[in-house]
Amino acid sequence: MLRNSVSIAALTTLITAAAVTPAYADGHAVTVELSLTDVSGIGAAVGTVALEDTEYGLLLTPDLVNLTPGAHGFHIHTNPDCGPAMKDGKIVPGLAAGGHFDPFNTGVHAGPYEDGHLGDLPPLFVDEDGTATLPVLAPRVEVSFLPGRSLMVHMHGDNFSDEPAPLGGGGPRLACGVIGE
Repeated sequence: MLRNSVSIAALTTLITAAAVTPAYADGHAVTVELSLTDVSGIGAAVGTVALEDTEYGLLLTPDLVNLTPGAHGFHIHTNPDCGPAMKDGKIVPGLAAGGHFDPFNTGVHAGPYEDGHLGDLPPLFVDEDGTATLPVLAPRVEVSFLPGRSLMVHMHGDNFSDEPAPLGGGGPRLACGVIGE
């Protein structure tokens, strides 16, 4: 009986360790903690987004709270930093994350299904109660691309074009999380 208890305890420890360890090497699953952006640094935590490779692309499953209802621009940004930075003499929340992840230097904001920024993701939908739990699928992305980047939620929706507003009109950076190394 004691031997079975030790085996079960060891197995439980291994399963728990696997669940919380980023899986960049095999690309299966990673969890990113998101917080509101703020001019003075990082604001309140708003939840997590699980990232997981599937045969159809990267599945992003949010478990977020306290966001404004509606559609929001959702992107992978270049830098692993969600802090504020200066632009035109003003402090901008979340600006240290840099621009949309664009490893092929396309310079085009074309959405998740076209040949533009690789960091362009499908929109994040937030329910009337401020929660976001609806998964989205990014067909051109995989977990192995993401270490050392950040995951960003913008204040407004994204039309996947640079017209009439640059970068889809997503506007200010609302929430962000660093995707660990």
